Amino acid sequence: MELSSSLLLRLQIFWLIIFGQPWHMVGVKLGINYGQIANNLPSPAHVAHLLQSLNINRVKLYDADPNVLSAFVNSNIEFIIGIGNENIQNMRDSSKALTWLQQNVQPYISQTRITCITVGNEILSGNDTVLMSNLLPAMQSVYEALVSLKLDKQVTVSTAHSFFILGNSYPPSAGSFRQDLIQYIQPILNFHSQTNSPFLINAYPFFAYKEDPNSVSLEYVLFQPNAGVTDPNTNLNYDNMLYAQIDSVYSAIKAIGFTDIDVRISETGWPSQGDTDEPGATPENAALYNGNLLQRIAMNQGTPMKPSVPINVYVFALFNEDLKPGPTSERNYGLFYPDGTPVYNVGFQRYLSIYSSSPKLMVMSGLNLIILVVIATLLPDILRS
Repeated sequence: MELSSSLLLRLQIFWLIIFGQPWHMVGVKLGINYGQIANNLPSPAHVAHLLQSLNINRVKLYDADPNVLSAFVNSNIEFIIGIGNENIQNMRDSSKALTWLQQNVQPYISQTRITCITVGNEILSGNDTVLMSNLLPAMQSVYEALVSLKLDKQVTVSTAHSFFILGNSYPPSAGSFRQDLIQYIQPILNFHSQTNSPFLINAYPFFAYKEDPNSVSLEYVLFQPNAGVTDPNTNLNYDNMLYAQIDSVYSAIKAIGFTDIDVRISETGWPSQGDTDEPGATPENAALYNGNLLQRIAMNQGTPMKPSVPINVYVFALFNEDLKPGPTSERNYGLFYPDGTPVYNVGFQRYLSIYSSSPKLMVMSGLNLIILVVIATLLPDILRS
């Protein structure tokens, strides 16, 4: 039996009031970075229930924490796990790579969905040339170990790069990598092409605004209405900086001969607090950036250069992390405080009562419970329509 248009509208309004977001957001492929550089975070078991109640279905870790992987058993949440920069040299040794997988992947993969392993984070934007030289051999060694375990069809191997590996990003069609890094990047791209694995980039429009707030439009970086920027070479119009950054990476990859590599955003976000020299770091701007980004994700939107390829994004980050070094902004990228309170509203209010419940009592997710309440309340109208 079909719902009447008036009843359907009432359901949609109810959904918006309760959830603070359109109902097509539910089930969207939303990724989140789960960092743990803090001394006050909730247990992994509570985090697992929080993320499931929010319908967040992809998580990126910076390690392979067994407590986290165990807590997410049978959760159907996809995981990217990480090998730290300090372990890259060891991973060149095939026996050590195999041992790492046997300890950190094999015990969990049958019940926890591990889909990707990142080898290092932002290596090429650093100054350690030995580490840069070790990066690809380590990635290859980990991949070969996956093949030997017959896990290479389930798990890909990648590494996350800083956006600063680009030498030029404007206009997007003229994007190019730094010349001094081509010797490292080209063989890494060849690896991605051969193994059908994604190229991961950490992109933060906030950094561009922070660097030059007088020239960079705040509306442009926050996905707010604006005239946009037109690429003079393609006549494509960009209404936000993140899409321009993504397309500049695609152009840089194409410039050195590859057209079959998927670009994904492994980190992006906006801080809710910063130092006096960090303009724009406010809860209001953070809410706009992440809230507008979530809407774009829900729309399955692609970039102007790749309109049919939905953006693939991991928001940074789940929690504020009080032990992170650096400027104040580094400790204030979280969507939530460690006690589970939202730092600002991006449509996640509904988790509160669920999150505070005991995990043993959480037989039914908050989403299912609310759906049942709605159906029970409106059943007479449904039957009459």
